[in-house]
Amino acid sequence: MNDTPEKNRKNSCEGEGRSKYTDFICKTHELNEIKETAAVLSGKGGVGKSLVTSLLAVAMKRKGYNVGILDADITGPSIPKMFGVDDYRAETSELGIYPVRTYNDIKIMSINLLLEKNDAPIIWRGPLLAGAVKQFWTDVIWGKLDYLFFDMPPGTGDIPLTIFQSIPLSGIIIVTSPQDLVSLIVKKAYNMAKIMNIPILGIIENMSYIICPDCGKHINMFGENKTEKVAQEMGIPFLGRLPVDPDLAILCDKGEIEKFDKNYVDDCIEILEKKLKSKTK
Repeated sequence: MNDTPEKNRKNSCEGEGRSKYTDFICKTHELNEIKETAAVLSGKGGVGKSLVTSLLAVAMKRKGYNVGILDADITGPSIPKMFGVDDYRAETSELGIYPVRTYNDIKIMSINLLLEKNDAPIIWRGPLLAGAVKQFWTDVIWGKLDYLFFDMPPGTGDIPLTIFQSIPLSGIIIVTSPQDLVSLIVKKAYNMAKIMNIPILGIIENMSYIICPDCGKHINMFGENKTEKVAQEMGIPFLGRLPVDPDLAILCDKGEIEKFDKNYVDDCIEILEKKLKSKTK
């Protein structure tokens, strides 16, 4: 991946920071035209960032937008598997790297799409991991996109820091689960975004409840839901709750998430669409 022609990387970063904590903003590939960039992140792992990212991409594609997913979780990539393209390989040329296209033409770039074997471990230190993600922005030929979603790794380490510093994000979506530590975990991601001067689009609560298959009742497995209250305290939008859905899990395992048709992320989609429309007026 580091053998991309120098002419494609030259002058790719500008010294225009958004705050005292930012270093520079990197320009995307000259053949790209990307309108909105949204990063999906959390203060911890295991809350379903990849699932939310995928559902948002699928929903936006169904509405007729051109959509891409940049899989920034280099050491634990799961996006290719969920879309059934984990055995595909990204093509390269003198111009750059071409993302893989899913069945419904969502463009995807992940480290697994550049490896000979998709189960090969990535044993890299932080700067290499962050550099790979930056190259997915500067060297990948995404073309024209209405939305590019970033599936972030957990926490607030090297990769989130690099993305916040180097890529002009439209905003972030925080994903959490309904547990006692939700307030602390959400506030870590929230505070990082505020320090880095990144807009916060809102919070989604995943694994919020299960639906009884017999009576349809919503059952809160973790007790009282706290995320909406935390969002209100911080003054940011609450974007809805996602249940534990066995049908969705089966489709993800089969690489067929594009077949999922329930409207779990409608509130989030509405906010993203308003942001795009407000910029085009």
